[in-house]
Amino acid sequence: MHYVAEVFTGRVQDYDGSRPSAIAKRQVDGELMLGAAGLAGDEQAEKSWHGGPDRALCHYPREHYAHWKREFPAQADLFYAPAFGENLSTEGLTEENVFIGDIFRWGDALIQVTQPRSPCFKLNYHFDIGDISALMQASGKVGWLYRVIDGGKVSTEQPLVLASRLSDVSVREAAAIAWHMPFDDEQYHRLLSAAGLSVSWARTMQKRRISGQIEDNSRRLWGK
Repeated sequence: MHYVAEVFTGRVQDYDGSRPSAIAKRQVDGELMLGAAGLAGDEQAEKSWHGGPDRALCHYPREHYAHWKREFPAQADLFYAPAFGENLSTEGLTEENVFIGDIFRWGDALIQVTQPRSPCFKLNYHFDIGDISALMQASGKVGWLYRVIDGGKVSTEQPLVLASRLSDVSVREAAAIAWHMPFDDEQYHRLLSAAGLSVSWARTMQKRRISGQIEDNSRRLWGK
């Protein structure tokens, strides 16, 4: 299957009441260079949470915006790509049919799914909705991130094409294992076994197995 993507990049900006962010992105057209750090012209504000080799690109399903418009009808005009800070927006690819480790060909490049996107508190400020990061995590409509395993020229006129599937853990299942289930060592082992899983998620799952505890996500979700 081929999936046509709209493409977005952004620069770091200051936000009143919050820390700097590059969540506000603009659509780009034509040919771009894609490297290990992501698309040329795209930035990330806080590298410990965003960006890096395992989080070079963010993908969000366009069809999820109908859900958010229903949830927040008074702010419906906010919910259109790339409101969640995504680089790639498609129809037809969702957390249910995209799997950890999937490799997509895009132009001259190869990109690999590494983890679900972990919502953070900056979304609360971005939308002026105090708990949307937590609601996004609870819904499972989070999108996913990629590493670039072979960079090169890409184009908004070239589709994403699934080249290889390496695991049986969907992005939806990965999110459920991480956030929606009580402690489950067997499921953490299953997620750790998914080829292509990001280093940060592998570290988190292994720490859970060692400690027997689930970490506190309040700082990421609420900024506290």
